[in-house]
Amino acid sequence: MSLSDLTYLLPELILLASAALVFLLDIVWIRRARAEATGVYPQARFLPYVALAGLAAALVGLIPSLGGTHQVATLLAVDPFSVFFKAFAICAVAIVTLTAVSYMPGRTRYGGEFYALLLVTGLAICLAVSASNLVMIYLSMEFLSITSYVLVGYIRNDRKSGEAAIKYFLFGASASAVMLYGMSLLYGATGTTDLGELAAAFSAKAPADLVWLGFPAIILLLAGFGFKASLVPFHQWAPDTYEGAPTPVTTFLSTASKATGFAILIRVFVVALGQMQGEWGALLMAVSMLTMTIGNLTALRQTNIKRLLAYSSIAQAGYILMGAAAISLNPGLTFSGINGVLIYLFAYLFTNAGAFAVIIAIEQATGKTDVKDYAGLVQRAPWLAGLLFIFLASLAGIPPTGGFMGKFFVFGAVVQRQLWILAAVGAVNSVVAAFYYLNVVRLMFFTPAEEVGPVRVAPSLQTALIVTAIVTLVLGLAPGPLIAWATNSVQLLALK
Repeated sequence: MSLSDLTYLLPELILLASAALVFLLDIVWIRRARAEATGVYPQARFLPYVALAGLAAALVGLIPSLGGTHQVATLLAVDPFSVFFKAFAICAVAIVTLTAVSYMPGRTRYGGEFYALLLVTGLAICLAVSASNLVMIYLSMEFLSITSYVLVGYIRNDRKSGEAAIKYFLFGASASAVMLYGMSLLYGATGTTDLGELAAAFSAKAPADLVWLGFPAIILLLAGFGFKASLVPFHQWAPDTYEGAPTPVTTFLSTASKATGFAILIRVFVVALGQMQGEWGALLMAVSMLTMTIGNLTALRQTNIKRLLAYSSIAQAGYILMGAAAISLNPGLTFSGINGVLIYLFAYLFTNAGAFAVIIAIEQATGKTDVKDYAGLVQRAPWLAGLLFIFLASLAGIPPTGGFMGKFFVFGAVVQRQLWILAAVGAVNSVVAAFYYLNVVRLMFFTPAEEVGPVRVAPSLQTALIVTAIVTLVLGLAPGPLIAWATNSVQLLALK
């Protein structure tokens, strides 16, 4: 690695330095507090803003990486595709940090470490989405998983949080082992772990010569990628983990962590295994239909709002996977499939984060997370009810929201590839999903409230709500810049 390569790693270096700074400031603050009053552990309220400043600096650090493709230390590819997901991860962690400012105090005395770990997860995602080698992919995914396990179980005196962390760890360890075995099959067949060299090895031989080993490897790899993206049948961890984890962490898992799974899946399958698109395309189509169907049908029966959005998140992963299943390697097409995945994920980030921000506001005011507790919300907090309506409409794919544009592009790719069965299943599932989304709307606007009194929302949470709502609407009303950005970001090795 040369000194000039460090300029392409500025976001990672800034995130690492910011996390270390937050850790250090927290230690200094706690020592001073102990000196003043034994047994008192006040949280330094400025630490989340230090973390936000670090995230802003990391976003600026992406500027040198714009507009080109650079290979760093043979393990990382800094290209428009990875830059898109780095910006995505930084924005996601920033929103999660804003929602946690008012949520974490009173629940744990280790607030400073929480924000440092959030920065570390952002670093792990930046490394994962840039990885161009199977070894680096595995290490960065494990890096992300370990920090995520800690965050899920962060509230030590909460039994549900601890249970969620254990389940998440057990499922994650199993999925990781299966994925690693798939990587070993590819290495045994080709003698390399570099994605570009894997592509060359598959191109040099007839696909039939490697399909007997390549297809099992694809299935095993999908177990690891599908775990992160909460795809069926690797989704069992999601409902319990989403319900038990601190709500800001649930927001992170349902957005940034999920997007990482899709980013790695696309890079590995398209770049390294593009010659086997017929095999993995059919597999992804089947998994997509199963994921959206099981997610939506199970969501119909949920009475807890976090579990409802957990199954909704599973169903949304099925819609996103439609774009991956319909990938076209022709760069001149409007609907390449990949750009649909990117547009959908970016719109979903602000939509889902906004929905969970409303849940945090209600949870802080009432201590409840049941769907029935949203009855008459318009009478107690009209603006919260209005914002949640916008977010639910976006999740349902109703215009003019960002969710509509995401669905438009993934369905456009499916129709372009004439995958009519997938399109039909997706359309039916969209109707089913609209039922349980609109049921929450019915409760908010047309059912009398069981409780009275206004819902107070902390300033930091208000900021998160306003930002997510504005972006959700802007992406639906003026999607041109996002479409252009997503389309230009689809510059992978197999698409050049």
